Amino acid sequence: TAALEASAGVVLMSAPAAATRLLLGAAIDLPGLVVARVAGAALFTIGVLCWVASNKRSGLAPRGVLSALLFYNVAVLVAFAHANLALQLTGIGLWPVVGLHAALAVWCIACLYSRAT
Repeated sequence: TAALEASAGVVLMSAPAAATRLLLGAAIDLPGLVVARVAGAALFTIGVLCWVASNKRSGLAPRGVLSALLFYNVAVLVAFAHANLALQLTGIGLWPVVGLHAALAVWCIACLYSRAT
């Protein structure tokens, strides 16, 4: 998760127009470029947070990170599925990203469950 999110953040910060075209098959306007770069910075931060939290095996911090990641992955999955199904936006990377976030959400649930037992 750390590597994936940090990489996605770097892509959004450095090439937001290309990332948007790949995911949604649409151009992005100038204000959208700024928002995409801010989102990229947030994704990079999530990656760093995951990397740091992965070194801590017990306590509330890893559980909090996993809970936040579960929410994030479900929210991204819903947002991109909505972009396609309701807004008719699509790009070659859209459904693979939806599938990836679904898998990551399942992984988060599995990790949370294993830590609870």
